[in-house]
Amino acid sequence: MSIPKIRVLIVDDSAVVRQTLSEVLSSDPEIEVIGTAGDPFVAAERIAEQVPDVITLDIEMPRMDGLTFLKKIMTQHPIPVVICSSLAEDAAQSTLKALEYGAVDIITKPRYGTKQFLEDSCIVLCQAVKAAAGARLRVLQPSHSVEPKLTADAILSRATNAMLETTEKVVVIGASTGGTEALKTLLEALPSDCPGIVIVQHMPELFTRAFAKRLDGLCSITVKEAETNDTVLRGQALIAPGNHHTLIKRSGARYYVEIKDGPLVCRHRPSVDVLFRSAARYAGQNAVGVILTGMGDDGARGMLEMKTAGAVTIAQDEASCIVFGMPKEAIKCGAVGKVLPLQGIAGAILICTR
Repeated sequence: MSIPKIRVLIVDDSAVVRQTLSEVLSSDPEIEVIGTAGDPFVAAERIAEQVPDVITLDIEMPRMDGLTFLKKIMTQHPIPVVICSSLAEDAAQSTLKALEYGAVDIITKPRYGTKQFLEDSCIVLCQAVKAAAGARLRVLQPSHSVEPKLTADAILSRATNAMLETTEKVVVIGASTGGTEALKTLLEALPSDCPGIVIVQHMPELFTRAFAKRLDGLCSITVKEAETNDTVLRGQALIAPGNHHTLIKRSGARYYVEIKDGPLVCRHRPSVDVLFRSAARYAGQNAVGVILTGMGDDGARGMLEMKTAGAVTIAQDEASCIVFGMPKEAIKCGAVGKVLPLQGIAGAILICTR
């Protein structure tokens, strides 16, 4: 008996984008594009005819903007929505607002260009749609103030033995689908003197900067997009920039980050595996690894290396995940020491880093 395909409705005012998305998504045998719409009013007619499993939605459209349409969908007929946005910094804030309204993920609009760009886009787009199809839709609480199979060895360099001993703790966190809100919940619960944190959240280029800025205004700790040679400091979280791998390294007792290009690892750039494996090599037992909601297996092998190196490893539990993929794979391979609900992870980090 064949497995039903994931039915997708594409909503975008650009005919070229609709065609490109249709071609990219239809290339996956598990996905079927059941229709396209140039604006939300046409999309509503398509939904009345056939309810899709997933909607890809542009933000800026005529007659009704994507955010307004998203609110209507989530209040009247909740359907998993993936925001498909242009790679523009001025669009980042409204796109992040869509995640608060219940969108599952953000993807960048594909464009015709190099063969490698189209291949990478195909992997990311199809992965996002599949994750959305299996996502748990839920009402989000309002915020408050205060492939070819590649490995991380393609990105990592060898660690040197000529490093001074240090007892300073460092926390590395990996997340994907549903991770933007999960990270907000986790980071808001941490005090201003918590150990330094480095985060990989699967997110397109430029959006990570807006995401970091948004979190910085909500949390007691400082949050910024990581830059090469940034020191990992107490009371600060560094977020890997989209489309770049981020590694932890150490010089004496100082941890710092390095931003690198390279191939997709576990279908992603940045990759959680790359970050976790660097933490295993350079921080060892002084590291704490946390894997949050997301589809796929990125981070599982890196977390296993961390555990083998003596690090504390924590996974978000199934009940609190939007998509229980990445934590499940890490648990399955024996990489996880503790499985906790999202609300309990901040406390666990503080306890094991005292």
